[in-house]
Amino acid sequence: MPGWKKHMAKKTFESALKQLEKIVREMESGDLTLEQAVKKYEDGIANSRFCLEILDKTEQKITQLTMDADGNPNVSDFKEDL
Repeated sequence: MPGWKKHMAKKTFESALKQLEKIVREMESGDLTLEQAVKKYEDGIANSRFCLEILDKTEQKITQLTMDADGNPNVSDFKEDL
């Protein structure tokens, strides 16, 4: 498991997004040292990856488009392999 996943294990999408927005504001302020900016950037990337993974999984859960034997679209719920 990548390090960012371990760090994000207990976060929700909403809390990660809120943290990402805060990081962007802080970085845009121009008040951070180089070291602080690099750390914020790393934290922002971790939050961004976490949010994108949640969005991807959610999209898959909503619907899964497949084709039947005749080539017609068949929309069904996504069944996640556990």
